Amino acid sequence: MSNENAQIIEKPSAHPLWKEFAFSMKRLFKNPLTIIGASIILFFLILAIFAPLLAPPPRPFDPYLMPHKGWDMTPSPPSADNWLGTLPSQYDILYGIIWGTRNAFRIGLAVVAANLIVGLILGALAGYFGGIVDEIIMRIADIFYAIPTLVMAMALVVAIGRGLTSIVLVLIILGWPTYTRVIRSDILVIRNMDYIMAARASGVSHLRIIMRHIMPNSVFSIIIVASMNVGVTILVAAALSFLGLGSDTGYADWGAMVSTCRDFIVGPPENRLAYWYLVFIPGFTIALFVLGWNLLGDAIRDVFDPRMRRR
Repeated sequence: MSNENAQIIEKPSAHPLWKEFAFSMKRLFKNPLTIIGASIILFFLILAIFAPLLAPPPRPFDPYLMPHKGWDMTPSPPSADNWLGTLPSQYDILYGIIWGTRNAFRIGLAVVAANLIVGLILGALAGYFGGIVDEIIMRIADIFYAIPTLVMAMALVVAIGRGLTSIVLVLIILGWPTYTRVIRSDILVIRNMDYIMAARASGVSHLRIIMRHIMPNSVFSIIIVASMNVGVTILVAAALSFLGLGSDTGYADWGAMVSTCRDFIVGPPENRLAYWYLVFIPGFTIALFVLGWNLLGDAIRDVFDPRMRRR
């Protein structure tokens, strides 16, 4: 083969999808804060997955009940036997932190996944069909926005019955309007584009248009909202548990652990910081978990948001 012919043959370029994927990954890990957020979530994920190995439950049928040694109401500081100390009634804090991580993932992911599904369905109906359908859905959403979330959550949990299951259900009931509004606003723009009008003119069904053409082009905004709302969900759940509406005393629930220590936030007059570990350790764990999700949400926004993507 001559040199002239060899020059004509070019190396095949990569598929556009691979190029876009490579660009997304480069963009995702460009910011050091992204790596920090992903590392924090990975750390908690490892705790949740390997909880039975890191903190073997004394009661396999109820692993979320923290073990304790005696009923002494005076907390114990960190020691060789209890690395992070004990709560009143000698409940092991380290055990509560590890198994509480599982509870945090269960609550955050369950609530956000359910809100995501409900928001997609209602937002798609409101944005695509408009008219009376849009008015009904959006006015119901406005009713939910008119009442403070925490106040409404407290009232509903009391009405349904205290417990983490009730908290999850209530947060699902109260969380869908945000997702619905986001997906609706995107669909209002997309539904009048040329390719949607062409699909309607060709006789394509409404369901096929929504599922095949509208959803794939409008789902990214709601994914960004979902990734950033996991941390918010955990904060609200912890606040409800702190107010006594979550798990019973002795269960691995970060908010309930802080609530148990309310009488020990300030130590005796001779040493006000004697029980610093009681509130600081579970409080810091909650803050770190929420921080990780917020940083990860910022990273996902940088990847999927078209206004930020090519900056």
